[in-house]
Amino acid sequence: MLYPDEYNGCYAACPDPVDFHHYTTIDIYNDRNAYHLDSKFKTTPRPGERDYLGHVQATVREMNQRELALGTRSRSGDQFDIWEAVFSPAGPDGYPQRIFDKYTGAIDSTVAAYWREHYDLTHIIQRDWPKIGDKLRGKIHIYVGTMDTYYLNDAVYDAEDVLKKLNNPECSCQVDYGDRAEHCWNGDHTQPNYISRLRYHQMYIRKWAEEVKTRAPKGADLKSWRY
Repeated sequence: MLYPDEYNGCYAACPDPVDFHHYTTIDIYNDRNAYHLDSKFKTTPRPGERDYLGHVQATVREMNQRELALGTRSRSGDQFDIWEAVFSPAGPDGYPQRIFDKYTGAIDSTVAAYWREHYDLTHIIQRDWPKIGDKLRGKIHIYVGTMDTYYLNDAVYDAEDVLKKLNNPECSCQVDYGDRAEHCWNGDHTQPNYISRLRYHQMYIRKWAEEVKTRAPKGADLKSWRY
């Protein structure tokens, strides 16, 4: 979506949040705190990791404060810090600006606004579809388990709603869900996730090889690399 002229399709399994209304279990636009649900009467921790039965294994606070212990200024190398390194502008100290305070969980609405305009893929595709739709039509494939370990399916639900409404042209996109599948489900309904997630390339390369025939430039070599 950011480089539509070079974009030749995606097969995204358990995509990192594609809609920041569901940054895992956090709505960075409307929630005030990343660590607990908004309430006047109680403080309920936000879940951060679960199994396929919904049993919570870690909260968002626990995951982030572990990262803080590993490295300050988004340097832990773990997931939330990696997202900040990609999505955030650089702060005055040269490090990524925090989307929320690692100690308190308070969300920075200014950083959230930056994320929305630059990296919220659902927002961007809806905003820019009149300009990029012809270049992306039929090229988007998204796969996720309904019990993704890190709640990544929640953002996909919103993305699917938006993709279905796109027109002139229609998106002709694919969104598929694995029932009760945890992290990294990739569209295989024939095998358990612990097997299919290890052979993802075997699945999507075949699909891409067939699709590329329909949009390759005239005279392109479509045979020598097939074996």
